[in-house]
Amino acid sequence: MPDRRVFFTGGGGFIAAHTIPLLTERGYSVRIFDNMTRGDRDRVGEFVATGKVELVEADVRYGGAVREAIRGCTHVIHFATVSINKSIADPHESIDINMTGNHNVFAAAAAEGVQRLVFASSASVYGEPRKLPMHEDDPLNPLTPYCISKRAGEDLLGFYQRRSGLSWIALRFFNVYGPGQRIEAYYTSVINHFIQRLRAGRPPLIDGKGEQSMDFVHVTDLAKAVVRALESERDCVPINIGTGIDTSIATLAKLLIDAVGVDVEPEFNPRDVLVSRRAADITRAREILGWEPEIPVEQGMRALVESYG
Repeated sequence: MPDRRVFFTGGGGFIAAHTIPLLTERGYSVRIFDNMTRGDRDRVGEFVATGKVELVEADVRYGGAVREAIRGCTHVIHFATVSINKSIADPHESIDINMTGNHNVFAAAAAEGVQRLVFASSASVYGEPRKLPMHEDDPLNPLTPYCISKRAGEDLLGFYQRRSGLSWIALRFFNVYGPGQRIEAYYTSVINHFIQRLRAGRPPLIDGKGEQSMDFVHVTDLAKAVVRALESERDCVPINIGTGIDTSIATLAKLLIDAVGVDVEPEFNPRDVLVSRRAADITRAREILGWEPEIPVEQGMRALVESYG
């Protein structure tokens, strides 16, 4: 097999920790490009110790550093980003890192002639959905600097496709969860907060009536989709990565109460929510990637609770 090396921005993060082992198993070497302000240094150290992974500790905002580090890589996975909640608190930083970072990575990938670039886009590009399930061809209405940068990233990929023949796939991740996730992760922090309260014997606090829903996709399934996208024959399209099932927050609370095994009832806190319901149409993921989720939400939540020890 010819040498295949993946340039992996944000490779010190949660999803990357589940993706990198799949890549090395398939014969890829990996060059992590991460400023490590939020990266898991111990986990990255374990990867580097295998001899198949290297770390370039640098920032995607610096185009020269990106271009130098991407040289010699055959594939790119671009995950480096500022989270949605931070983008609301500090739009300037979000635009600087997400927009400039996107462009630096895409321009360098195009200039170096990589075989495929996989971009971590987001279901948040849809905004408030007009219908369920949400399809890739539905209207987009991103509501925050983070979401706007994800949509703009997809548009920039289209530009470099037309200009330089860049081969890309943008994966619109729905609500990713699993072991090792930071508790402040915006769309799935509710899981971690619920578990922490339940383990302390306290009831979960639910915003609103608990009718708002999310499409929870396990990180193990999602990591497999990333690798499929890196190798798929078809390209240059956005693809939803979810389960197609919308789980209400009230239902989630019951699942976690059962998994933790405590005798409590949820408490409700009146509050406006940004997006009320989410569920992915994953037809395109099946057709283009040959992918579909394997871990049901009940099983995934039980395993997540067990991972807390």
